[in-house]
Amino acid sequence: MEKFSGLDFYNIDQHLSDEERMVQDLCRSWVEARVLPIIEGHARNGTFPMELVKEIGEMGLLGANLEGYGCAGMSNIAYGLICQELERGDSGIRSFVSVQGSLAMFPIWKFGTEDQKNKYLPKLAAGEFIGCFGLTEPDHGSNPGGMLTRAVDDGDSYVLNGAKMWITNGAIADGELGDIFLVYARMEGAGRNELSMFIVEKGFEGISLGQKITDKLGMRASTTAEVVFEDCRVPAENLVGEEGSALMHMMRNLEVERVGLAAMSLGIARRSVEIMNEYAKERKSFGEPLNRFGQIQRHIAESYGEYMAGRFYTYGFAGRMSLEKPGQRLDSDGVKLYCSTMGKNVADRAIQVLGGYGYCGEYRVERLWRDAKLLEIGGGTVEAHHKNMTRELARVDKLL
Repeated sequence: MEKFSGLDFYNIDQHLSDEERMVQDLCRSWVEARVLPIIEGHARNGTFPMELVKEIGEMGLLGANLEGYGCAGMSNIAYGLICQELERGDSGIRSFVSVQGSLAMFPIWKFGTEDQKNKYLPKLAAGEFIGCFGLTEPDHGSNPGGMLTRAVDDGDSYVLNGAKMWITNGAIADGELGDIFLVYARMEGAGRNELSMFIVEKGFEGISLGQKITDKLGMRASTTAEVVFEDCRVPAENLVGEEGSALMHMMRNLEVERVGLAAMSLGIARRSVEIMNEYAKERKSFGEPLNRFGQIQRHIAESYGEYMAGRFYTYGFAGRMSLEKPGQRLDSDGVKLYCSTMGKNVADRAIQVLGGYGYCGEYRVERLWRDAKLLEIGGGTVEAHHKNMTRELARVDKLL
């Protein structure tokens, strides 16, 4: 069931550039050859396939839509295609790539000094460093106004105290931290929205692994951790941008990330359509293939239509999104809002079409459903998207 020979999902958009088609085909063939044969074991055991990281870097997939400093300089559409194709293989692989590129590399690329870019980006792009993003906290979630992590200016260094929770790539193995953390903290005595960002290396004094989070509903091959800072000393040159400017950084990061998360949902939806369509052609009930029955036809047809609607919305926005300017929240939230729920619903229909087989691991749709659920939570909850989009729409006189 891993290969699909029916509808041509890969060449349906004739406007893709040669480079975009090339990276799509590269990712597709790599997933077939390298990810699918090994990933089920990692997903069951909650481990990340570190043996694939260098290969991912060699293919230019880390920070793919950034330019220079070892990055490939591809389009935002290419970045979305990468996320979609990798998601077809596994959410853990895709999660590693999007967090490394959108949340660890992009802030340095956009707001960092030349020294910071030259020091960190080439190694992150090559997969020599594992990058992380530290915003969410144990007691206040992702609410910047409630952030408790504090930074104190101590001359040639800053001293950080606090903890970050649900950090993707935070622990690459039991007891072993990731390499580079982009950490948000409030300067002691600063206002509630005056956040600063710091590059923290795992070898710095005072950083430690609180816990490696296990027994997750989905995305089990994606490592997740709590990271603790106790009088953690960070060199002054590791401040990213100016003190108090990181809230704007965060909003830019999330705009870029949400396009990747929408594309991830597309990967889940597409794989689910592939599986249910193939199964319904082969499986018979009362002497007829399942796809002859109206209830099954509805599941398949609606799923395909919703997938295609999400695909054109996501890549239409990705094609006009600029990494150089802010203010793109309406549609960065919009594509993730639509696609995250759509991907979960399509995976749910796939389970229904397969019945008892869908509830078991053999056909993989139960794992697709489990992975999809996080997308209504991570990278911004659907409720946050409702709030953000309504606020943005209140400023609009008319729609396009």
